Amino acid sequence: MSKRCYYEVLEVSREASEDEIKRAYRKKAFQFHPDRNPGDDEAETNFKEAAEAYEVLRDPEKRSLYDRFGHEGLNNNGGFGGFQSSEDIFGAFGDIFGEFFGFGQSRGGPRARAGSDLRYNLDISFREAAKGTEVELDIPLTDTCDECGGTGAASGSSVETCQHCHGTGTVHQNQGFFKIAVSCPSCHGRGQIIKDPCKTCRGRGTVRKQKSLSVRIPAGVDNGSRLRLRGEGEAGENGGPHGDLYVVITVKPDDVFRRQGQDLVLTQEITFVQATLGCKLEIPTLDDPISMDIPKGTQSGEVFQLRGLGMPYLGGSHHGDLLVEVKVKTPTKITSRQEELLKEFEKLEDEKPMKKVKKIWKKAKDKVMGD
Repeated sequence: MSKRCYYEVLEVSREASEDEIKRAYRKKAFQFHPDRNPGDDEAETNFKEAAEAYEVLRDPEKRSLYDRFGHEGLNNNGGFGGFQSSEDIFGAFGDIFGEFFGFGQSRGGPRARAGSDLRYNLDISFREAAKGTEVELDIPLTDTCDECGGTGAASGSSVETCQHCHGTGTVHQNQGFFKIAVSCPSCHGRGQIIKDPCKTCRGRGTVRKQKSLSVRIPAGVDNGSRLRLRGEGEAGENGGPHGDLYVVITVKPDDVFRRQGQDLVLTQEITFVQATLGCKLEIPTLDDPISMDIPKGTQSGEVFQLRGLGMPYLGGSHHGDLLVEVKVKTPTKITSRQEELLKEFEKLEDEKPMKKVKKIWKKAKDKVMGD
């Protein structure tokens, strides 16, 4: 009898995602599971057929071969030979049955689990963000016990395999149609028995401690920048790896500069006279101050761009720009002499248009008289 299309077996489209395929298989496995259909050969056949389809479609390489060449493509490339029994299926997909249904068989003892990730909030100054810095962190965490090396057993003793669950960490109980996997009451799910526990960690294999770390903060970080330190989180379970530590940066505001991406903005006040006549100004930067020319007739609100004097880009050698915004400061108190000079200046400004009109009128008059 020819095999049915794997997509038809799981009732999914050929464009189905990995999650859609997994959910479809879960539904079929639940429907045709032998514990729900005792003595039903057709259900067992459907159960094996769904498992075979899932085994192929969950694997990108096998799925690609199947999409191009069908069942023959898998056979010709040493792909898939099918499951002979339900036990084979439980062995191959014990994780999915445990995750979704709570039944199936656990192979090789309790699964290793990675430790928890940790977050550390770090405040740094604006200049530290611009130049980079190195900080020392003290992190409270659960770490591997140094005394027993994480085994939980006292020095000179050993860990024994639990005889009740044979090292799997789980035992099975029949409840109606289902075979339910529960944590072993003898070893509490560890799969091992510690007769002489370590006095430091009391058999847990982990202890709470303060861990000191030296962390390099790269130049150019901003608010919300996150540094990931692999393996610096909490210890894993059953031999699993440590989690990661995430250092989340908060940059304190600066008294001089404002940040716009990698550009820096600086507001510089100048007097009315400086704006009118032009001048040289000393401008602060992230390094030493520099001299900048203010041209004659500069207006309040004008922005001057100083290239390459802003914040560095993370992981690169380029910098943003320094944007100097000029604000013309109006004096609130002046002397009588200053007031007199300003009035004279205003009078001269008022006379300029009249002088131009008189010159134009004189030229027109001379031209008419000449004609």
